[in-house]
Amino acid sequence: MTLSNFTANLCNTDTLIVVATLVPVEIASQATDELLAACHRLIPQLSSSAKPMTNGELSEIVNSESTFMFVARVDNQIVGLLTLAIFRIPTAVRAWIEDVVVDTSARGHGVGEALNIAAIAEAKRRGAKTVDLTSRPSREAANRLYQRIGFVARDTNVYRFEA
Repeated sequence: MTLSNFTANLCNTDTLIVVATLVPVEIASQATDELLAACHRLIPQLSSSAKPMTNGELSEIVNSESTFMFVARVDNQIVGLLTLAIFRIPTAVRAWIEDVVVDTSARGHGVGEALNIAAIAEAKRRGAKTVDLTSRPSREAANRLYQRIGFVARDTNVYRFEA
């Protein structure tokens, strides 16, 4: 896929990644009140059963060496979030995208694409061999996006154990 038309600054480095949208994306470096408020506004749009995140929980994500919270802005307001986890297992460094959410008012304008492309670029930069994610079949637009940017459905079962 050829990427063009916008440059997103990732991390607190001089690394620039070119993405195919006009949506600025950054990796959160602090658990600010603004970011926590955005989590409280956006996460319920993703999951009705998720409990409100505490500042301590947000700090854990932002300060971890293995998780990265990507933030997308439109008109300087946070309209999208994505969390990327990168970890080493015996077979390789792997990455997993979780909790992708775009505000209902910003959907269909490239926010999800910008978040995902930035996360994929960061995973590659950190040596991940693969990037995985799951998406409910009912999230039709999200599933079309994932396929359009290069994700391929795997023939696998996903299991969950509630601890």
